[in-house]
Formats: sequence, structure tokens, C-alpha cells
Amino acid sequence: MRLDKYLSQATGLPRSLIKRQIKCKNVEVNGQINQDQGYRVQADDEILLEGREILPPGPKYLMLNKPEGTVCATEDSEHPTVIDLLDLENIRNMHPAGRLDIDTTGLVLITDDGKWSHRVTSPKHRCDKVYFVTTADPIEESYIEQFANGIELRNEDQPTLPATLEIISDTEARVTLQEGRYHQVKRMFAAMGNKVIGLHREQIGSIVLDDELEPGEYRFLTAEEVASV
Repeated sequence: MRLDKYLSQATGLPRSLIKRQIKCKNVEVNGQINQDQGYRVQADDEILLEGREILPPGPKYLMLNKPEGTVCATEDSEHPTVIDLLDLENIRNMHPAGRLDIDTTGLVLITDDGKWSHRVTSPKHRCDKVYFVTTADPIEESYIEQFANGIELRNEDQPTLPATLEIISDTEARVTLQEGRYHQVKRMFAAMGNKVIGLHREQIGSIVLDDELEPGEYRFLTAEEVASV
């Protein structure tokens, strides 16, 4: 695809304006100013417009290492959102595929593909979510069977779906769920008489949080990661 067409489709800006931006040296391809409107864009090209990276046209899929203090929403009047962390153009239709509490950290998937997002979040699709948990009190072996059998949560009509609990140390565990009820992990431990003091999501389905991403950083998903959902 030509550079001017690529930028117009990716940003939603008129092609005439894009051509002026290219002429005014506001477009970079792979770190170099590019004034060739007919340049054929390659799949691995990194393209910047006025210093901001431009996502390719079509559905977009990102992983973000959510820091504490941000909310999983497209906008919020009181707190920064995961969308606010994206230094990208044309992200108005992007949203987090699922939520984490404001004090929970770790993997958040962000997309503008509603059907893909539904497959991530719907329990019917059995997309496992893996959390690293730190508790205030020791985690007892009896929790394992109770998590596997499902737990009756306060003000809920149905018990939780079976979940896997792997005890790592006295106060650390890894929990795997197939659903995402409100404050679910915290409430499950609360039902055991224990309190979660640290919660970090490590994995969704087969997509594992990239350990090179610092809190607040993100990257595009690979084609294999997108197809895995």
C-alpha cells in the first residue's frame, strides 16, 4: 500500500492533508524522514506521523503491563486509564478486553475488535486468566479443593466456576480462572477468611505478559497471539 493511502486509512485524515504532512517532512519510516508519497509500506515498517507511531489500518491488538493506579476504562474523570497510556494515533475505538481493579497490575489486552474482545472475556469460550496472588495470612492446602469445587460468593446466586489454585509459598499462590466476576479473586480468598494484598495478572489464554514490558509499557500482539484466542 502507498504511504499516503496507508496513513490516510490508519489515521482517518484526508489524503490531501496526509500529502501535505509528507511534504513538510512530518513523516518518518524506520527512523528516517520519508517524502515519497508512493513509497510501498512493508509489514514490518515503523511509521511515525509528527513523532507518534501510527498503527496499521485494520483491527488493532495490544498487550499492556498495567501499573497500579490506572483503571481499565476508555475514560475516567478521576483516574488515568489504560487508554491514556497509549502514545498512538487513531485509538478512539480501542478498549480493554476485560478489566482489572485499580490496584491490580499486569496483563491487559486492548483492541478495537469487538468480537475478539468477547472471546477473551466470555466464560463460554473458556479463556483462562492466570493471576499471581499475595495474601495477608498463610494459604491453607484446603483452599485447593474449595477453589476446584467452586466457591459461594456473597450476594451471588451461583458458585464460581472451578478454578485452579497452585500454592507457591505460605502467602503466595497462582490462581487460574475462566471467568471475571467483580473483584473475584479477592472475594474468593475473602470467603476463605484471608485477604489479598497483592494481585498481578500474568496470562490470558496462551498470551503471556511480556517480561520486557515495564509497568505502563505496551506492544502489539503477534499474529500468533491474536489467533490463539
